[in-house]
This record gives sequence, structure tokens and C-alpha cells, in this order.
Amino acid sequence: MKTSARNHFNGIVKDVIVGAVNAEVHVSLKGGDSIVASITKNSVEALGIKSGISILALIKAPQIILVSDFGGYKISARNQLAGSILEIKRGPVNAEVDIELKGGEKVAATVTNDSVEGLGLQKGQPVTAVFKASAVLLAVSS
Repeated sequence: MKTSARNHFNGIVKDVIVGAVNAEVHVSLKGGDSIVASITKNSVEALGIKSGISILALIKAPQIILVSDFGGYKISARNQLAGSILEIKRGPVNAEVDIELKGGEKVAATVTNDSVEGLGLQKGQPVTAVFKASAVLLAVSS
């Protein structure tokens, strides 16, 4: 499958919590990290999502927020993946920041060059990739 999403995570559905309209799908990744996706109940049914199946989670790089220091604050975004910066690829306005997670998976975030400078981002630095559950798209093999 080819997609425009920079972030592809193969995982196993750990849990599905179905509400009246939406559902939370908890996906386990290698290395112990997990991702929570918020999708419609209809999508859960149409895709046949249930605990134990293999699933692909997709997140576009501009949906990723980088946090270098939470400063004691807590945030409402469900997905918070800690890692370290592998590479920073600067463009004229934005940069792609590649992060390696503890399980070896990689996350790509697109942020402004001003953000790279303001956060003092550099290779090897620990950061957390943060994104909302609604930013996650799910795909299953047919």
C-alpha cells in the first residue's frame, strides 16, 4: 500500500472500546509503545476491527507535535511517544524531524524551522511525539 502519510505503524489491536458513535482502538506496537485511534463505530464494523488482529496505523507528519520539555504540564493528546531525534531535514520554511522510538520504529514530524530553533532541536536529543487519537487512520488487510 502506498499512502501520503509519512508515519506507518504495524501493530496488533489490544482493545476496542465502542461507544454510541465513536470507538477507541488501542494498538500495541513493537517495543511496548501503543497508539490510540478514535474512529467511528461504523468504521470498526466495516473494517472488522477486533482484539488480536494485525492493523496498520497511519499518521501524517504535520499532525505530530514535538515536545522537548513538558515543564510539569499534562496534555489531553492521548498519544505520546518518547524517542530521540535521528535527523533534522530543513527546508525553506519547514523541517522534517525524524525520531526513533525505543522499539526501533521511526516517527516523522513536520514543524517550522522557527520551532526547530525555538526548541533548540538537535540530533540525539530526547523528544516526545504527540498527536491526538483523531489524527490516526487505521487500515486492515482485506
